[in-house]
Amino acid sequence: MSSKIAECLATFFYVGRFPVAPGSLASLVGVLIYLIFWGQGNFYLAVSVLVTLAGFWAAGKVEKLSGENDPGCVVIDEVAGVLTAFFLLPPTIPVIFTAFFLFRAFDMFKIYPIDKTEEIPGSTGIMLDDLLAGLYTNIVMQAAIRIAGMS
Repeated sequence: MSSKIAECLATFFYVGRFPVAPGSLASLVGVLIYLIFWGQGNFYLAVSVLVTLAGFWAAGKVEKLSGENDPGCVVIDEVAGVLTAFFLLPPTIPVIFTAFFLFRAFDMFKIYPIDKTEEIPGSTGIMLDDLLAGLYTNIVMQAAIRIAGMS
């Protein structure tokens, strides 16, 4: 029973089973969640924390069950990362597009120290790279909004 729940959560309700670009699709689902809960302050934060905690629980279980290191079907890390990336950002078209593509770039290219997190076994390694990519994205976007007047 718990392995079925872990799979459902880790694949973010089976989005991770999509045959093409499941990580990008899960990132888009994260943007949708952001848009639904934007402006709801503590509730957005609670949803973000809940997704992140669920990811730490489920990702490692699915990794063990699959026998793969960071299996491609595990996408809850992308959702948690996007929710981190979009935290306190205004929901404007330029911000959404820029933050989405910036997050995907940080996630794919894994600049230092994100690249070091892949060496960490289990859920921590799976989740941490996306959470850091989200944090990098948020920092860059917050600076862009304040310095360049992007909104």
